[in-house]
Amino acid sequence: MSFVRIKTNYGTMVAEIQQDKAPATAANFMRYVQNGTYNNTLFHRVIQNFMVQGGGLEPGMYSKSNEAPIPNEAANGLKNEKFTLAMARTPDPHSATNQFFINVADNKFLDYTAPTDEGFGYCVFGKLTEGMDIATRISEVPTEERFNYQDVPSQDVIIEAIEMIEETDEAAETAGSDE
Repeated sequence: MSFVRIKTNYGTMVAEIQQDKAPATAANFMRYVQNGTYNNTLFHRVIQNFMVQGGGLEPGMYSKSNEAPIPNEAANGLKNEKFTLAMARTPDPHSATNQFFINVADNKFLDYTAPTDEGFGYCVFGKLTEGMDIATRISEVPTEERFNYQDVPSQDVIIEAIEMIEETDEAAETAGSDE
């Protein structure tokens, strides 16, 4: 298992990336992490009691470049449960690139049900292990329509950086704090 630290202007979250269940999706996400694509991007779509989506737009709502779409691995047995990470996509089931979302509710309707356009679902590839309160706070920010995008936070919610961490590094850091 790999872990990433998601630093935002609202606080820090830690996620476990599940390569064993979603190898192509996890590798895709980790490539974007390693090349810094997610640094200084937005959670640009935020819906309370549903999800927070980001990774593809910079402040000012400018699109980031992305790689080729990846195959949808939503039939991996992982469910769109509260605080899981999943890949965002267009109506084409195999169109995920760099945008991801964090479920802030159990979203069973996003799960794989069949190998059809309607049933493919959204591929879960990780889960938060820390900072669930941060994801919830982000999901509750006021939103507006901006540049033909709906559910955009009125004040930017910035992904300052996503970086790989060792599980033991995070555990040691947490153990050393006075919180």
